[in-house]
Amino acid sequence: MANEATEKREGSANARNANLTSSFDLSASLDHSVQTRIFKIIVIGDSNVGKTCLTFRFTGGSFPDKTEATIGVDFREKAVEIEGEKIKVQVWDTAGQERFRKSMVEHYYRNVHAVVFVYDVTKMASFQNLKTWVQECDGHRVSPSVPRVLVGNKCDLVDQIQVPSGVALKFADAHNMLLFETSAKDPKESQNVDSIFMCLACRLKAQRSLLHRDVMREEGRVRVGHQPETKNICPC
Repeated sequence: MANEATEKREGSANARNANLTSSFDLSASLDHSVQTRIFKIIVIGDSNVGKTCLTFRFTGGSFPDKTEATIGVDFREKAVEIEGEKIKVQVWDTAGQERFRKSMVEHYYRNVHAVVFVYDVTKMASFQNLKTWVQECDGHRVSPSVPRVLVGNKCDLVDQIQVPSGVALKFADAHNMLLFETSAKDPKESQNVDSIFMCLACRLKAQRSLLHRDVMREEGRVRVGHQPETKNICPC
């Protein structure tokens, strides 16, 4: 009898330990599956239009004291929170001069999630060259579904503006882009700089959520006729 009681106690203890182990394994599995998503946003345009300064303003919240021409490719990242989810926004900055970027350009466009085209509102040539940048982007097979925005930088130099807002807006509309006019240098414009990248991050999150829902539907994991609520989460 004593041996039988002991065996029962040991059996119960083993069962409890197995349940605990199973719970820990499940928790670890869930923690492993919940990974921070990374959105790769590339910034392109002529040299000296302020691409690096825009990325500094967004990721670091300040204007760099000293800037030099970007050689090759550089990137900075910032962790943001959108609707309770932590997301890393990775901003890739590239040289505007072809001799500095020729060997890196293919890698630069790989797995891109969004594109920011930048021109200098005080230099008409930088705006006219946007056609070439759009062609390069299309030439590297960046999908039309990848969000694109147009940014006119240095709008604080009011007396030197050469590119009227109306002209820039027509170009943006023709290429299905949102238009932002801002200044990486002016601290008063810092919220507008943030809006550029946060708007893209919000759109990307919404796209990925819809894609995930469609995949689940194909796998039969979404109830037929069930439509989640939709809302405008873009801050711009």
